Amino acid sequence: MEKISKKQKIRYRIRKKISGETQKPRLSVFRSNSDIYAQLIDDGAGKTLASASSADKDIKAQKGTKTEKSKLVGSAIARKATELGIKECRFDRGGNLYHGRVKALADGAREGGLEF
Repeated sequence: MEKISKKQKIRYRIRKKISGETQKPRLSVFRSNSDIYAQLIDDGAGKTLASASSADKDIKAQKGTKTEKSKLVGSAIARKATELGIKECRFDRGGNLYHGRVKALADGAREGGLEF
């Protein structure tokens, strides 16, 4: 229980500083044990603009490690963002360390054309 509350405090601290707008949305990352999820969120309107996850059929069908799939999720969210005309975003690591799967997702999004 202590681990969960520590992570929640970190998430609140990050969210105090980061908020997304229509032109520069927040790229929120959620990492579960098996999958990783990414959303572009406009906090002003309270709407999710685009989302991608390793549970999507096209990514789930790929062979590879969870880290490799995270990179695919990053490139998928970047592709969806460019379709919406979004070039910049703010990165919200969701209380996770910027390491491993979270870093792979960020690298994939950067390679796809997103700036943060």
